Amino acid sequence: MEMINGISLLHSFPLAELEVGKHLYWEIGNLKVHGQVFLTSWVVIAILVIASLAATKSIQRIPSGIQNFMEYALEFLRDLAKNQIGEKEYRPWVPFVGTLFLFIFVANWSGALVPWKLIHLPEGELAAPTNDINTTVAFALLTSLAYFYAGFSKRGIGYLAKYIEPTPILLPINILEDFTKPLSLSFRLFGNILADELVVAVLVLLVPLFVPLPVMALGLFTSAIQALIFATLAAAYIGEAIEGHGGEEHE
Repeated sequence: MEMINGISLLHSFPLAELEVGKHLYWEIGNLKVHGQVFLTSWVVIAILVIASLAATKSIQRIPSGIQNFMEYALEFLRDLAKNQIGEKEYRPWVPFVGTLFLFIFVANWSGALVPWKLIHLPEGELAAPTNDINTTVAFALLTSLAYFYAGFSKRGIGYLAKYIEPTPILLPINILEDFTKPLSLSFRLFGNILADELVVAVLVLLVPLFVPLPVMALGLFTSAIQALIFATLAAAYIGEAIEGHGGEEHE
């Protein structure tokens, strides 16, 4: 048996030569860096930067092409943040929520559309950044820091009072809730993306022609939904942290 990010797979079960669990590491001093994730993350970042530059290179009063698409995406992200955080407080959080959504969306789709398997590495193989638990946990922890910052910036030390509301008996449960939020965010995203890539790999091995195509199309839809869920929940947690302050002011 081989442990793969907490998942056990039999050595005798080939997944279309999918070398899951083997990684390319870079040694920087005493620090060991996951090279595969860095490489694919840089590709995703490059795609987003190039798209942004192309959309803003020659701005037109009546948008068309890539500018029109990017403005539509920005409007979508504004509405998402506004609905979850509130009309008065959402603007400063649009860049954070938008970055989460766009990076996860492009990263998820890269796993299905970019032929990473054609690029051979000394160890392991390239895959979507969100296929690695380290990436999803990092995003979940950033989300936790964001809603803690939102709460403390609005309520100061009084933000900690939420842990004993409506009764101090709920203190352990309220603390546990803050630990389960990043866990659920990270494992939901990681599990869905990894499962999708493994299913496609198995189908390619068993039925290499037309059967995997509908599954790949479904994977693209699922990947987009996962990005939307992550960004929506992140915005909702930030909105909850801010809402308590608004409720106290209203009272």
